[in-house]
Amino acid sequence: MTSAWRTLRRRILTPDMSATNLDVRGFKAKNPAARELLETIGRTFLTGYSYAAETPEPGPLSQRLDQIPTRFRGFAYEGAAMALAVLDALPGRSRHVARFLTGPGDPHVYMAYVGVGWAMARLPRFRWRTLTAPDPLLRWLALDGYGFHQAYFATDRYVYGQYREPAFPWPPGPHGGYADRAIDQGIGRALWFVCGTDAERVTETIEGFAPERRADLYSGAGLAATYAGGADEEELRAFWQRAGEHRTQVSQGSVFAASARVRAGLVVPHNEVATRALCGMSVAEAADLAYLRRPTGEVPGGPPAYEVWRQAVANEFVVIGRN
Repeated sequence: MTSAWRTLRRRILTPDMSATNLDVRGFKAKNPAARELLETIGRTFLTGYSYAAETPEPGPLSQRLDQIPTRFRGFAYEGAAMALAVLDALPGRSRHVARFLTGPGDPHVYMAYVGVGWAMARLPRFRWRTLTAPDPLLRWLALDGYGFHQAYFATDRYVYGQYREPAFPWPPGPHGGYADRAIDQGIGRALWFVCGTDAERVTETIEGFAPERRADLYSGAGLAATYAGGADEEELRAFWQRAGEHRTQVSQGSVFAASARVRAGLVVPHNEVATRALCGMSVAEAADLAYLRRPTGEVPGGPPAYEVWRQAVANEFVVIGRN
């Protein structure tokens, strides 16, 4: 493939950078620093997307992605995975995501699966069969990505209208009914962006949802607060306090964010601040907790292993009295 064709393909496939501007999205940041953070994350996501659209080969792609600053690199890998999934859906027999996941994308598998979910939101459903999410434990992260996308780009419908799609058709199998919950976890994560990292506004928005949805929303918000940052320790402690009966879900989301950062080697200072405030432990301790409670397989007749994992982590905070 010629360099000119790669550049043209990148321009055709990559969304406009202006789509990440908070004013375009209609989001209100709590202060200029929060605005700069969230818009930098958006631009970095699209940078990763454009790199993969132009150069999908795993080796050269990872070399470019690894030049992104540590704090934002995971978002670049997420965007790259979205682009690779879109390329896989084009006519042909490409397996870009599969090659990426078995190569340099492996340390970033959590963010990569979320990126696949972003592609899901943009692809026609008859092309969903091209999506690669082979791990039955982690494939629910694709729906987390789908939920984030919908809340970010269709905010009126999914956040303020609290829309939930009936009988979501993916993934096939006995746990299809869990899809709505995984999508809600992504919506909760998006609320950290929609609300401009204003933890009080995030709480108010979640409390407007039906009670049975709030646990998953709080989990997603706790994950975003830890992974993306944007709030100081005092704000995070207040957020955890306001979560009330859902504090353990906030802590669980924070643990999963720590696990993703540690696995990818992308831990930065704000992650430590967040896990101390939301979990009462260091990033390393939180990541160890996720590892120790990770299930080895599905339980016949029970919830999906991913939910078993989430519950086991949340229950740890009940055991230690942090709830």
